[in-house]
Amino acid sequence: MTAQGPNATSAEVPRRNWAGNVRYAAKAFHRPTSVDELRRLVAGSTRIRAVGSGHSFNRFGDTDGDLVSLAGLPPVVDVDHERGQVTVSGALRYGDIARQLHTQGYALANLASLPHISVAGAVATATHGSGPAHGNLASAVAGLELVTADGELVRVDRDTDTFAGMVVGLGALGLVTRVTLDVVPTFELRQYVRLDLDRAALDEALGSAYSVSVFTDFRTPRLREVWRKQLADQPPPSADWLGTTAADQPRHPVLGMSPENCTPQLGEPGPWHERLPHFKLGFTPSSGDELQSEYHVARTAAADALAALDDVAHLIAPVLLVSELRTVAGDELWLSPNYRRDSFVLHFTWVDDTEAVLPVVAAVEERLAPFTPRPHWGKVFVTDPAELAARYPRYADFAGLLTHLDPTGKFGTELLDHYLPR
Repeated sequence: MTAQGPNATSAEVPRRNWAGNVRYAAKAFHRPTSVDELRRLVAGSTRIRAVGSGHSFNRFGDTDGDLVSLAGLPPVVDVDHERGQVTVSGALRYGDIARQLHTQGYALANLASLPHISVAGAVATATHGSGPAHGNLASAVAGLELVTADGELVRVDRDTDTFAGMVVGLGALGLVTRVTLDVVPTFELRQYVRLDLDRAALDEALGSAYSVSVFTDFRTPRLREVWRKQLADQPPPSADWLGTTAADQPRHPVLGMSPENCTPQLGEPGPWHERLPHFKLGFTPSSGDELQSEYHVARTAAADALAALDDVAHLIAPVLLVSELRTVAGDELWLSPNYRRDSFVLHFTWVDDTEAVLPVVAAVEERLAPFTPRPHWGKVFVTDPAELAARYPRYADFAGLLTHLDPTGKFGTELLDHYLPR
């Protein structure tokens, strides 16, 4: 039986994901305004999921039961100066909390390319930025508050035995109401874009600044752009840095799109939260007419993994808008694609044509298979469940935790149950 309430058909709850390729199949939509209301909703539902910013490209977040937005809960941004942490409402966007942190003299160590994504959703899927010294966004989590399957409000932190298994939880262990994050003193960055990088210099480029992204289109062996986000007090790259040339005007990662949507470049200094993302909070980064896939391999395999795709470049290029190459430091989170492995990340932004893209995704996965790639949980992938499980040493432990906390599959979905059957 589906729980009902005054907000069951609220127009404020998204009915599609951000890209529009998933129309949610929920029987009812909810937007509670208090944690107590949320607890009652969860306790009375047989199947329920939370929806955040909707920046996921698969059906892990879909449900045939109740879909609930937590954006109606009271917003919280509470800095603990003694611990160097901030507790925030899970539904808040990173861009919103970043500005408040900066005014109080604090920062998050890293951000994703989009400041538009919700904290709880990004953490649950191990979404990330870039930089060899920086873990994904979930690695900054010091505590979680969540409503579990029986409607209880539970708080866990790094002293909890199963904490490392609960952070990247895929929304399967409960509805996260608050997240506690580590913070650092605020800082400034400068962003420089360099053009036409030789592949042989890829590893050096990726390690050359605080955060680095490399963009390519698989149409030539050369790498089209390097976006270097460096500390403001560091010297700019030399005129002939790694054989590249400097962009003389702002750029957008996707050719033909306006750079007005992008964060300031050309070495203009600015606060961390206005340089780490590629896109400004006040702009939609693109039309949303796209699909995305992403794979994490060992950092040491970067050159070989990229070279392995040469044989299918003729398949990739026609359905590709842009590919982004990044690095992420390893962590101890059970379902993190970076679990105990410093990673090289291959991201693909595809055209919005599922029928054309899925065979190419399969070809990419086949070529990358020797490198045991771990896909981003919120993107499009076709990996066999047994193969995916084998790539995570703590996969069985997470499955056990899932069964313990949600024995009836209240937070399950068709896709989740495909990869983590009870």
